[in-house]
Amino acid sequence: MVKRTGPTNPVLRKLIEELRKKGYEIGSPFLIDLAEKLNKPRRQRVEVNIADIERHAKKNETIVVPGVVLGYGKLTKPVKVAAWRFSKPAKEKILNAKGKVMTIEELVKENPKGSGVRIMC
Repeated sequence: MVKRTGPTNPVLRKLIEELRKKGYEIGSPFLIDLAEKLNKPRRQRVEVNIADIERHAKKNETIVVPGVVLGYGKLTKPVKVAAWRFSKPAKEKILNAKGKVMTIEELVKENPKGSGVRIMC
């Protein structure tokens, strides 16, 4: 039986560790939940398309994706999206809709408690 070790990417491991540490430090269930979702094996990690963001997000809402944002679909409203990774078309579509693309680290610096942020899985 093979023991699951979590992500092998050292940058992702560091991010997960920092999210957990800060989450317990400030008592933020948002950060702890985000760390747990990022700690899944690659094949179970979240992939969200632009079409999903268009369908579920409200105008000017902040969305966090604990995984990858992919470029399938069309975005017509400005939203702020934070994610582990973005495909190039996804980034372009968010910016073309007057939205904002940010890393999870940037989101945590800006809003450590995660108030008003929706986790999209």
